[in-house]
Amino acid sequence: MRDKVLKIWPEISWIKDDELREKTLEAWVWAIENSVLSPEDLEVIPFSLLIKDVNVSFMNHKRTCVQLSVDIAKRMQENFGDSMKIDMDILISGAILIDIGKLLEYEMKDGKLGTSSMGKIVRHPFSGASIAFQFGLPAEVQHIIATHSKEGDLGVRTVESIIVHHADFVSFEPFKA
Repeated sequence: MRDKVLKIWPEISWIKDDELREKTLEAWVWAIENSVLSPEDLEVIPFSLLIKDVNVSFMNHKRTCVQLSVDIAKRMQENFGDSMKIDMDILISGAILIDIGKLLEYEMKDGKLGTSSMGKIVRHPFSGASIAFQFGLPAEVQHIIATHSKEGDLGVRTVESIIVHHADFVSFEPFKA
């Protein structure tokens, strides 16, 4: 399963810290092993069940979010220099993991993908942060997962969380129009 996860998530190799990279990978392996979906399914299922007739895959959306996050962070570092501290490893791990909880939100019923009973009451920012905690990922990564969507609007976001939040919405909101 590790090889399959690395195939769909080449961005995991962007994490320089060995321990953080390994924990990020282990969390994804566990989530897929505990999901009704396979790594191959993630390449074809729609990235959201909330948008009708969307033809962008889960992994296409996820990779776009990670890549946008890194691009934004690099531009901020170039323009702001030392006045803007961004932990790229935390940012990348968090961006890769923000939707890991969605794997527990899905169910297959009569051959159709839908939302599980757990997914209806425990949204993915909560289950995702729980998975990250289970694998000993740093609180800063858990924070990005927990605050990346609307659930984080009432809290204070770190700079890494702000970047990932906006990258996620930039690659989500236009499809709702």
